[in-house]
Amino acid sequence: MKELIKRLVEAYGPAGSEECVRNLIMEEVRPYVDEVQVDALGNLIAIKRGGSKKLMLSSHMDEIGVMVTHIDENGFLRFYNVGGLSPFSLIGNRCYFANGTVGVFGTEQLDAMKDLTMSKMFIDIGAASREEAAEKVRIGDTAAIKREFVDLGNRLVAKAMDDRIACAIQIEALKQVEKPVYDVYAVFSVQEEVGLRGARVAAFGITPDLGIAIDVTRTGDTPKSATMDVALGKGPTVKVRDSSVLCTPAVRHHMEEVAKANNIPYQLEVLERGGTDAGAIQLTKSGVPAGVMSIPCRYIHTASEMVDYRDVEHGVRFLVKLMETEYKG
Repeated sequence: MKELIKRLVEAYGPAGSEECVRNLIMEEVRPYVDEVQVDALGNLIAIKRGGSKKLMLSSHMDEIGVMVTHIDENGFLRFYNVGGLSPFSLIGNRCYFANGTVGVFGTEQLDAMKDLTMSKMFIDIGAASREEAAEKVRIGDTAAIKREFVDLGNRLVAKAMDDRIACAIQIEALKQVEKPVYDVYAVFSVQEEVGLRGARVAAFGITPDLGIAIDVTRTGDTPKSATMDVALGKGPTVKVRDSSVLCTPAVRHHMEEVAKANNIPYQLEVLERGGTDAGAIQLTKSGVPAGVMSIPCRYIHTASEMVDYRDVEHGVRFLVKLMETEYKG
C-alpha cells in the first residue's frame, strides 16, 4: 500500500486541477467496483452494489496550492493561495506547475519576519523577463508544492497527505470489502480545500442515506502543541465536531460500536478549526446523517505532513467494517 500512497501524494492536483489524481485513482478502483462515474464538477464516483440503502464515502483528491496573479517585467510571479496556506511554510520551498515548470518561493526584504504576507512573496522560475516567464506560465495557472514522499518506517511524510492518505484508504477498502450491506458510492471529491464544493454537488446527486467523510486531523502530540486529545499511532479518529459539522450523534455512536466490535483502536476527535466533506454532505437537501473518520496528521498544510502507517492500516479495516455493518439510526 505504501507504493500507492507514494504515487498519490506525489501526483499533481491543486484544487480545481485534479485530473492527474483522478486518472490514477480511476485506474486503481475500476476492477473492484460495478460502475465508475465522473460528474460535471470532476468528482470521481466509484459505485459498489450491495444493498438497498446508499452509503456515500468521501475523500478529497485536491491539495493546497498557489495561483499566478501577475508576472512582473523581470519574470517573477506574484500569486494567491489556493486553500489554507501560511506564507511562513513556503519560505525556501519549491512548487511545480502542470507542465512541469518548477519555481522557488522568495520574499521581498522585510524589516521583521512577522511582517511576512503572501503579497510580499514571489515565485522565481528562473526567467529573466516577463516574456520568458510567459512562455512557461500564464496568469491563472496553479502550482502545487514540490516535495517527495519519505518512508520513515511507521511514519510517512509527504506533501498532500491531506487528503491523498484518505484516498488511499478508500481505494484499499474498496479492494478488500467482500459483502457491503449498502450500495456504496465512494466519492473522490474535488475542491474541498476551497469550500467543500465537490462533496456538495456529489451528495446532491447521490442523495445518500448515510454519509461518511474520510480526512486527516490535527494532533496534540508534539512539544507544546495546542491541546488536543489525538496522537499518531493510536488509531483513526471518530470525529465529534469541527468548524463545518457537528457529526450526527447516532452516526458517531454507530462508528464507535463498529470499532469496538472489531477490536479497532480509535480516538475521539474534537477539532476546533477546519472542516471536511461531511459538512457539505450533512446539509444536502433535507439533511443526511453524517460522520467522519480521520487519520491523525502532524504539520497539516505544509510540505511535510506526517501520518502513522499503523493508523492507515487500522483505517482501512475500519472503513471495510463500516461498509459491512448496517447503520440503523
